[in-house]
Amino acid sequence: MKQSWKPGNMVYPLPAVLVTCRHDNIDNVFTVAWTGTICTNPPMVYISVRPERYSYDLIKESGVFTINLTTKELVKATDFCGVRSGRNVDKFKEMNLEKEQALKIDCPILTKSPVNIECRVKEILELGSHHMFIADVLNVQVDEACLEENGRLALEKTKPIVYSHGEYYDLGNLLGTFGYSVRKKRKKK
Repeated sequence: MKQSWKPGNMVYPLPAVLVTCRHDNIDNVFTVAWTGTICTNPPMVYISVRPERYSYDLIKESGVFTINLTTKELVKATDFCGVRSGRNVDKFKEMNLEKEQALKIDCPILTKSPVNIECRVKEILELGSHHMFIADVLNVQVDEACLEENGRLALEKTKPIVYSHGEYYDLGNLLGTFGYSVRKKRKKK
């Protein structure tokens, strides 16, 4: 049996990312779970933000932001940056989050994040409770510690986290790789 619920957002789990932004020399970091890929070519992403959030105006005015992927090590900071406002507290200082300058935009990145995605806002869609910032990806910085010898990004080694219905989870075991369901089995010699 299944129950019928009122319409709602039930696409879970979601990535819990830390978004950094800057305007008029004011830096902020906040947590976003409404984020994802829009397009591969050209590379585009989105974040959806409530207009009353402190960072909303910083991003709207500057036109740039960085998506910083999170890890098990960053889970406490991820939660803190989602429940505290940059209007009232310096979240970088409170959570000991080291930052450095992005390479292609005027925005900080988080040093301990394994992947930093530098974005320029292309369009803002005012959709309701959240406005969607559609952005072009201008640059991606990847921590070399996450790379295998062949150059493959081994993000699983960083212990990435996801968000589901108010809870944070780390990711489990590898279940398969893209195309494994149709891959031909190798014959034993």
